[in-house]
Amino acid sequence: MRAIVYEGKGGCEVITRRELPMPVCTPDALLVKVHATALNRGDVLQREGEYEIPAGQSTIPGIEIAGTVEAWGENVTGYSKGQRVYGVVEGGGFAEFCLLDHGMANPIPETVGFEEAAATAESFLTCNETLFELGGLARGNHVLIHAGASAIGTTALLMALHAGALPICTVGSPRKAEALHALGAVAAIEYKTQDFVAEVLRLTEGEGVSVVLDFVGGAYLDRNLHALRLGGCMVATGLLDGLSAEIDLLHVIERRLQIKGSSLRLRPMAEKRGVNERFRRRWLEPLARGEIRPVIHAVHSIVEVVQAQHVMEANQNIGKIVLTVRDAEGQSLL
Repeated sequence: MRAIVYEGKGGCEVITRRELPMPVCTPDALLVKVHATALNRGDVLQREGEYEIPAGQSTIPGIEIAGTVEAWGENVTGYSKGQRVYGVVEGGGFAEFCLLDHGMANPIPETVGFEEAAATAESFLTCNETLFELGGLARGNHVLIHAGASAIGTTALLMALHAGALPICTVGSPRKAEALHALGAVAAIEYKTQDFVAEVLRLTEGEGVSVVLDFVGGAYLDRNLHALRLGGCMVATGLLDGLSAEIDLLHVIERRLQIKGSSLRLRPMAEKRGVNERFRRRWLEPLARGEIRPVIHAVHSIVEVVQAQHVMEANQNIGKIVLTVRDAEGQSLL
């Protein structure tokens, strides 16, 4: 089996292609012939040595896949060879074959291709869990979504709109602001030139938002809390700028604010299956009907992974960067 691996830590020069042993199917897993995967910020951080892979998980990058079932473990039932599936994996996605836990596998609708399915898995699970399960976002609520043009950000925007909520996003450029307005954002705040707290309060007539979805971390904590309405909730799901920050507890107490955190990859598998099941209950049918679809910035061949990572590192993407692993005839591109 051929795969993309990192030989050491550093820049894109550590990315290489290697022949590796085929994954051995464990009792609860499907062996999937990978047709498409997608690039996530964690893949770049892993290459740079800034992200430690949890014990027992694959060091091959790639945490979401779409493909066809090749085999399955002794505890798995209900699947057939060649069945199209997608889902979040514990690494190993940048390869010709990958293991996918049966509780994380989702059927690909007939109307959806492998690339679109691969772009759906991680961001939809993350956004459903953070916005609705943890944040309690409801119809008519305002929500502030940081990094609005990212894959998570665009997914959160579309999910919020589908639920009847009112998304306000932060972005880093006029180009991204224009793209998010086109997707339906109530507002796209250019954080480099605008005070996002002041803009949120202006847009909500001084009330603040019900939910803040944050990827930045410590650098935004105080401002995020001041953007929340009475009883609002901030959900942290990334730490791009600061692992810690001072907090005004009096403000939290007086405003009855909530601060929650979420990480998918660090959870035990039983909890991950629960996250996937909650995603399935709410979103499988709307996805199958085409009511909501992931925003795809670009589709690259897996052998163009260096180029794809350069785009992500430069923050040029609007939506998901997808990597195809096989051509239309199912032949490997690795």
